[in-house]
Amino acid sequence: MPIYVQGGWFIGALLFIFGLKGMSSPASARQGIVTAGYGMLVAIAATFFIPGLQNLALMLAALLLGGAAAWISGKKVQMTDMPQMVAIYNGMGGGAAAAIAAVEFARGEMHGTVVTLLATLGALIGAVSFSGSVVAWAKLQGVMNKAFRLPAQNAVNVVLALVTVGFGAAIVIAPQVDPMLVGAFFVLALVLGAVITLPIGGADMPVVISLFNAFTGLAVGFEGFVMGIPALIIAGIVVGAAGTLLTQLMAKAMNRPISNILFVPMAAAGGGEA
Repeated sequence: MPIYVQGGWFIGALLFIFGLKGMSSPASARQGIVTAGYGMLVAIAATFFIPGLQNLALMLAALLLGGAAAWISGKKVQMTDMPQMVAIYNGMGGGAAAAIAAVEFARGEMHGTVVTLLATLGALIGAVSFSGSVVAWAKLQGVMNKAFRLPAQNAVNVVLALVTVGFGAAIVIAPQVDPMLVGAFFVLALVLGAVITLPIGGADMPVVISLFNAFTGLAVGFEGFVMGIPALIIAGIVVGAAGTLLTQLMAKAMNRPISNILFVPMAAAGGGEA
């Protein structure tokens, strides 16, 4: 990779870190968001200078469509609706990471066990974050007005998680990519994210969104390694670490462990929707 492309990614990663630092205080949060935005702009611009890059028209179309949708929705959203916007945007990040893995699997050319393992982990975490974040958005937006709890919910979560991980392990050890196996893996991962989130009440949803944000960061970092893009690796690690810390702080402020939020939802423990 040319030095000027790597240099652009490095500058973008630095701006991500400085932006996150600015978001640690209400006084500098706005400037931190702007700084991180410039970092993303620099990283995207550097990507366009990769030699031999194809599908430039599709990339530009995606940027224009996505940027326009984000600009319009960001201008119209009310401050009271900001949590659900954060949830759906976070879900889009997880979905993008899962989609990157899906494209790599579709090529059928996974280079080595480590790369395949990281791609599978990114796909699993990204898909869970995507479907879980969509459910979180639906709950906060009022589309879904109550929690849904399955019989033996915790057992269902554990079994579904084990089966999904088993399918992922089969992908890693398989001598070649099996489309049926990969498809079943993605379906199970999406179902897992939804099933985990459905029973959680609205009062716990900000903690869940923060946790899915950490998941999205990890997924992006894994896929950055698969694609060989240092900016994604750094940004994913930073977001994952910050999201994990924020989740722990929020759970501590509520005087409830994260495991209690995920596996003993307030709606079930309190007898009704929080």
